[in-house]
Amino acid sequence: MTDSELVKLALKMREKAYCPYSRFAVGAALECSDGSVYTGCNIENAAFSPSICAERTAAAKAVSDGKRSFARIAVAGSSAEKCTPCGVCRQVLEEFAPALEILCVSGAGEVLETNLGELLPHGFGPKNLEG
Repeated sequence: MTDSELVKLALKMREKAYCPYSRFAVGAALECSDGSVYTGCNIENAAFSPSICAERTAAAKAVSDGKRSFARIAVAGSSAEKCTPCGVCRQVLEEFAPALEILCVSGAGEVLETNLGELLPHGFGPKNLEG
C-alpha cells in the first residue's frame, strides 16, 4: 500500500468520526507489518474520559484480530494543522511499534512524515519492565 492510499483511508475514516463535543474529527489507518490495514475514527463521549482516539481504535481492532506488529499509521485531522497522535496514543503505539512510521495529515490533506521515536523520545515500553 502506498502512503497516498493509507492517507486516503485515514481521510475516509475521518468522515465517520463521532465528535459532537470537540467537533474535531480524526481518522486513522494503521498498516501492520504483514500488510493488513485497520482503520479507526475518534469516538467521543459526554463524560469525556471514556472517549477514544482514532489511533487507539485502529490499534484495538488490530490487536483484537491478533496483530502485534505495526509498520505505519496515517492520522488525518480536520484542522489546518497536521494531526499528530496525542500522548496517550503515542504510548499505546509504543507498546507494539517503537519505530512506527507516522503520516500526520491536515484537514487539507497535507502530510508530514515522521516516526514514533521523534514524537515520543525515550518512550516507556516492554523493554523498561525487563529485570
